[in-house]
Amino acid sequence: MGKEIKFSLVYRDMWQSSGKYQPRLDQLVKIAPLIIEMGCFARVETNGGAFEQVNLLYGENPNKAVRAFTKPFNEAGIQTHMLDRGLNALRMYPVPADVRRLMYKVKKAQGVDITRIFCGLNDVRNIIPSIKYANEAGMIPQATLCITFSPVHTVEYYSGIADQLIGAGAPEICLKDMAGIGRPVFLGKLVKSIKEKHPDIIIQYHGHSGPGLSMASILEVCKNGADIIDVGMEPMAWGKVHPDVISVQAMLKDAGFDVPEINMNAYMKARSMTQSFIDDFLGYFMDETNKYTSSLLLGCGLPGGMMGSMMADLKGVHSGINMILRGKGEPELTIDDLLVRLFDEVAYVWPKLGYPPLVTPFSQYVKNVALMNVMSLVKGEPRWSMIDNNTWGMILGKSGKLPGKLAPEIIQLAKDKGLEFTTDDPQKYYPDQLDQYRKEMDENGWDYGQDDEELFELAMHDRQYRDYKSGVAKQRFESDLQKAKEAKMAKQGFSAEDILKMKRAKYTPIEAPVRGQVIWEIDVVDPSTAPVVGKEYKQGDHFCYITTLWGEHQEVLANFDGRITEVCAQQGDRVMKGDVLAYIEKKD
Repeated sequence: MGKEIKFSLVYRDMWQSSGKYQPRLDQLVKIAPLIIEMGCFARVETNGGAFEQVNLLYGENPNKAVRAFTKPFNEAGIQTHMLDRGLNALRMYPVPADVRRLMYKVKKAQGVDITRIFCGLNDVRNIIPSIKYANEAGMIPQATLCITFSPVHTVEYYSGIADQLIGAGAPEICLKDMAGIGRPVFLGKLVKSIKEKHPDIIIQYHGHSGPGLSMASILEVCKNGADIIDVGMEPMAWGKVHPDVISVQAMLKDAGFDVPEINMNAYMKARSMTQSFIDDFLGYFMDETNKYTSSLLLGCGLPGGMMGSMMADLKGVHSGINMILRGKGEPELTIDDLLVRLFDEVAYVWPKLGYPPLVTPFSQYVKNVALMNVMSLVKGEPRWSMIDNNTWGMILGKSGKLPGKLAPEIIQLAKDKGLEFTTDDPQKYYPDQLDQYRKEMDENGWDYGQDDEELFELAMHDRQYRDYKSGVAKQRFESDLQKAKEAKMAKQGFSAEDILKMKRAKYTPIEAPVRGQVIWEIDVVDPSTAPVVGKEYKQGDHFCYITTLWGEHQEVLANFDGRITEVCAQQGDRVMKGDVLAYIEKKD
């Protein structure tokens, strides 16, 4: 029997590469036993960058989600792993050192075994502190090489970085081929180079399917000494995600490798359940194009994990760009035309910005600059007119050292703006903040949580956490979901009346108790002001008056706790008994 190859299921990353949201806590708890029953996974990716933000975005406690999802895997002896963006930890911008250190204490307590630490610039100064924090907390630090294809990203370049990370205490190396553009032979040579110098180091390969090279890449890295392969599973495998475990297993078994067997009965159940999550609500936020591979990705190098957000961005500017073109008498662009323009612009921008590997957050930075350039060019304005502060931070060196050289025009643009470049350790620009967040929690009467996990969540995602605590996040998510459902119905050809019926079916009508004329908010300064959608009421609050035919003002009181979602009777309207005044969403 040949070399043993283990499989790691990247369940979280499958969702991130497919759309905006990821499963709720109750869904994660349901799928975990089936993943275990499949019997082929040594590891499962349970959380990391974006995972916890998404929980907060739809009003769910991410700490409960992580604990609940890791628990069954811990009990089954399957290792759990998370994604850590180095200097940026679990968010899109830099994190203070005290918050980064606390993250490891929290995640270890929550049942996470391994942390995959990466820096989008492959700057070891951003990775080595996390290796130290992970070792202190008793986690396994898996140091990561962000793979891309450029003149500066050679085997020697990556091997040298691996030497430094292993020397700093990393027992594992991950080749993170986030866009799937790493050439198979190159990846094999890189694995061989690392293994020849460090034969006991575990190497794990993570390759998205985007441009279609992933299966060849998996075979090459395994032939050259890789130990663990990240895989996906249908119905979300392939496309911008990862190859399905069944195909990977078949290919490697035929090549003579020792690979685990798959319980196909459990696989089919897990596949069906995952589809049910898509049908429930997650599918409303998935772009259909993310199901497909595209050779165009070889040119722009954009990763699978950001394709969902990128398509949303394109749709957001599409109509605006066409409006500008119509005004200039020029042909309008289809969404495919715009996508090709964006890919071409990314390929133009990327080398001029120093070849940062296109992984979070730098893929977003480069994509944002490219998108703004496309907008500027359509308007007849020069490139580089709109660069946000986070991107400037990358350009100036505050996020780490760029792999390549900046174009002279970018250097000159920085000088014209009076901006200064730096070679300092990036962490120095982001001082400790935990005391500030402790003060906020104390003032609000918020509990720090088990193992300080709530304190950590506020410090890591302060804006999203505040919205979660106030209930705003859940309201915003439900509003987004409603809009997504309506948009899908409209696309399917449903009438406006059908869509309105569907919308109203979810909410509770408040009906007129008598016949008469509606008088809204008569107790406020301006009696002509109708209630605002979103206004909240408690049971017994004044809702409105109805002036009866005999002149009596009959008060209508709220018989619920909740908020208005739609007003059906405007100020002064005449209604019959039983007519709907408004629809409300009751609070749980």
